[in-house]
Amino acid sequence: MQSEKVYPNMAEATPKEKALEMAKILWEKQAFDIDLYEVAGTTVLCDYVLLCTGKASTHVKTLSEDLEFEMEKRGVFASHNEGKAGAAWVLCDFDTIIVHIFDRASRDYYRLERLLPEDKKIDLQLNDEN
Repeated sequence: MQSEKVYPNMAEATPKEKALEMAKILWEKQAFDIDLYEVAGTTVLCDYVLLCTGKASTHVKTLSEDLEFEMEKRGVFASHNEGKAGAAWVLCDFDTIIVHIFDRASRDYYRLERLLPEDKKIDLQLNDEN
């Protein structure tokens, strides 16, 4: 008999802990170019911005759905999302964390990284052992 996986309750976790968990989930779902920025004090919109890229529009949509599903298992719910219909750029709003999931062309076109503080980029060190 296989035991069910137990997920940590992250409802009371810090925004950084939640953002790191989201980055890990996206990595496991084969997102790439994952970047996390701390923007607390720079904007009132959120504390962290997480950017990643999917392989194609179907992958972008699946990444957003899987992220929301996996975070719900951990007690964290998205308050809003945008862009699933076109799936070139999906935004998932987790209140203190905004997640942008792009296809390659949209990521290259919009280049949101240039608007974010480079000195506040967090080294994620994602790999197969995490």
